[in-house]
Amino acid sequence: MTPLLEVKGLKKYFPVRTGVLRRVTGWIRAVDGVSFTISTRGESLGIVGESGCGKSTLARTVLRLIEPTEGRVLFEGRDLTSLRGEELRRMRRHMQMVFQDPYWSLDPRMRVLDIVAEPLRAHVPMSGRQLRERVEELCALVGLPGEFLSRYPHEMSGGQRQRVGVARALALNPSLLVLDEPTSSLDVSVQAQVLNLLADLQVRLGLSYLLISHDIAVVEHMCDRVGVMYLGVLVESGPVEKVLGTPLHPYTQALIGAVPVPDPRRRTLGVPLEGDVPDPSSPPPGCRFWPRCPRARDECRREVPVLRPFAPDHQVACHLV
Repeated sequence: MTPLLEVKGLKKYFPVRTGVLRRVTGWIRAVDGVSFTISTRGESLGIVGESGCGKSTLARTVLRLIEPTEGRVLFEGRDLTSLRGEELRRMRRHMQMVFQDPYWSLDPRMRVLDIVAEPLRAHVPMSGRQLRERVEELCALVGLPGEFLSRYPHEMSGGQRQRVGVARALALNPSLLVLDEPTSSLDVSVQAQVLNLLADLQVRLGLSYLLISHDIAVVEHMCDRVGVMYLGVLVESGPVEKVLGTPLHPYTQALIGAVPVPDPRRRTLGVPLEGDVPDPSSPPPGCRFWPRCPRARDECRREVPVLRPFAPDHQVACHLV
């Protein structure tokens, strides 16, 4: 069966320009050879990692909001990286994005009615009463009453604005939603409401999610599978219960160990992370994590570990495993 989404060796490099002539003197390797698959509709994949590891760049590159440097993105067997013009525009109906900041992702000069209706006007021959009824249906689906249609973004709370963003993303009945840290800028209580809404919509509409997050608890709650990303590459991937239950990579263990636990009797995994993420324009040789790894060996400093199977459907890139 053809996977819904298949990403193969995806890379995105940004040029580093210096001097008066702004010549390219290096490359920031934001995404450096990432591969993963979302097999069927209704499946969710979470990508976790520290800030600056390339998660959001990966999400935007998958949707071709920014152009990839190398690699392929296959959606239902069609190579998105080879599409141009009207062909690419038609494919965008099937893949939509919910952005991190619900305020800056909405046009402050537009009412909710026009924000949610914008993708419909662009892709579907719909206007007048039919268009308004569809917008009302979408707003009701995400828990917004009809009186919100005449409001502007600044007249709503953060959670209400994010619901508008979700309604806009659902307007064209997509198969895949890319969620770029959709709750990170919201209050804790509102985060739970939005996450429960997304979980309910997934069941009702059969949606697949690519969820970008730095919050392991959110990924554990929302996703079937998880990929752990560090400095532009995946270091571990597999089912959520395996990766988070028995983490193999020292970086995964450190991330899980950093999650606050409201029980002093429970011990954390691994040791706290020290130092910062290295400069992505000059990643360290060998394993990219070795400068921060308490168990690094000479082999880690020389050879790049390959993401390889450790158990059925559980992969890890580490010389220590």
